[in-house]
Amino acid sequence: MKKYLGIFLAALVLTVNLVSALPAEAGFLISKQQEIEMGKATAQKLEAQYGLYQGYEANERVQRIGQSLVPVCGRTDLDYTFKVLNVNEVNALACPGGFIYVFKGLLDYMPTDTELAGVLGHEIGHVAKRHTVNAIEKQLLTTVLLAVATRGEGLGLVSVAQQALFAGYSRTDERGADKEGFYNTVKAGYNPYSMLITASKLEDLAKQGGGSNYGLFSSHPEPEERVERQWKLLKKMKIKPEVVVHEDSAAVQEGDWTFNISRSIGNTKAAYRAYMLAGGLWVARQRGPIDPNRFLVYDRGASADLYYDDIQLLRVYAQDAQGISPDAGSYAAACTSMLKEWAEIANAGAVRSDDKNKKDKKKK
Repeated sequence: MKKYLGIFLAALVLTVNLVSALPAEAGFLISKQQEIEMGKATAQKLEAQYGLYQGYEANERVQRIGQSLVPVCGRTDLDYTFKVLNVNEVNALACPGGFIYVFKGLLDYMPTDTELAGVLGHEIGHVAKRHTVNAIEKQLLTTVLLAVATRGEGLGLVSVAQQALFAGYSRTDERGADKEGFYNTVKAGYNPYSMLITASKLEDLAKQGGGSNYGLFSSHPEPEERVERQWKLLKKMKIKPEVVVHEDSAAVQEGDWTFNISRSIGNTKAAYRAYMLAGGLWVARQRGPIDPNRFLVYDRGASADLYYDDIQLLRVYAQDAQGISPDAGSYAAACTSMLKEWAEIANAGAVRSDDKNKKDKKKK
C-alpha cells in the first residue's frame, strides 16, 4: 500500500510541476468539447435559477455588442452566446465555452453601448484566456490519476464548473480580463475609454457596498490599481481631444476648443461623460476627415443622444438644458454646432500632420 501511495504522490507532484510550467491558456485535462459541454450545462442551470429577461431591445443590444467583439477577441473557435438574466443586480458572468450573461440590473446601471462593450469585452477575455477552465483543471489535480486516465470523464465537471464560477477569479485573471477587455473594445471600434468608464462605475458601486463576490466583482484588484492600469494603456494611445477633470465637472479640449460638461447624471459622473465624448470623437477621427454634416441627434424626450454616423458621442438630459434650451433635444441640436467647430480643428490638424509626413518622406 505504501508503495502505491508513493507512486501516486510522485505522479501528483510531477503533474503539478508540469501544469505549472504550461502556459496559462494551454489545455491539459479538459478538451474543448468538454469545456463547451460543461459550459452549456452550467448555463442551463443559471437560466433555470434566475430566468431570462424577455425584453427584445435589451437582448438585441447585448447580442449586437457581444457579437461585434467576438471577431477581434483572442479566441474565435467558439460559438459565443450573450443573454440577459432577469435579475435586478449589477453583474455579469462568463461560463466556459462562451456562454455569457449580463444581469438586467447592469443594463440599467450602464445605459450606453460604450459601457456595456467594456463589460462584454471583459467577460469575453475570461473565456478567451480559459480562466474558469484553468481553475477547474487545478481542482482536478486532487484526483489527478483518475483525471489523466479518463480525460476528466465521470468527475462531475458541471458541478466543478459551477463551484469555480461562483468561487471567483484570481486577481491575476481579473487583471488579464481587464486588459483583454480594453483591447477587444478598441479593436472592435468602440470608445477607448469603455473599460475605464466600466471599471470606474463598478468600483463606485463596490465602494457604496453594492456588488457581490462573484462575476464582475470577484477578487478584483484595488480600485486605484485597476484605474491606474487602464490609464497606462490609454496614455500609449495619445487620444485627442483631451479630458480635463475638475472637482464636480469636466471639459473636453483640443487647441482653443472646449466643450464643458458641468453635470453628473445619476451614477454617471461628469468625468465619465467627458470620456464618452472625447473617446467617441477620437473614434470618428480614425475614419478619416470629419464631415460636419454627419453629426446626428436622436431625441428621446427626457434625453437625447449625439452621434457621429453610428458612433455614440454623448447622451444629454433635460438637466443639461436648464437655463440654455427648452429641452434635451434642442440642447443636443445646439451641441452639434460646437462639434462642427471641433471638426474644423480636427481636419486642419490632420492636414498639417499629412503635410509634415510628406516633408519627412522627401527628406529621406
